Amino acid sequence: MLWKIIGIVAVVWIAFAVIGWLIKGLFPILMISLVVFGFYLLYKAVSGKDKSPISKL
Repeated sequence: MLWKIIGIVAVVWIAFAVIGWLIKGLFPILMISLVVFGFYLLYKAVSGKDKSPISKL
């Protein structure tokens, strides 16, 4: 029973370590992507050259 608890704790610990590593690695990429997308939306809003069919309704 003790080894089962130690095994579960070890698996949870490894899972948190992997999830933390992924978040730490992907967070800067996510922030850069959000900034670039924000600048793109700002450019589209300021340029006024919207040729999408939705804008003609």
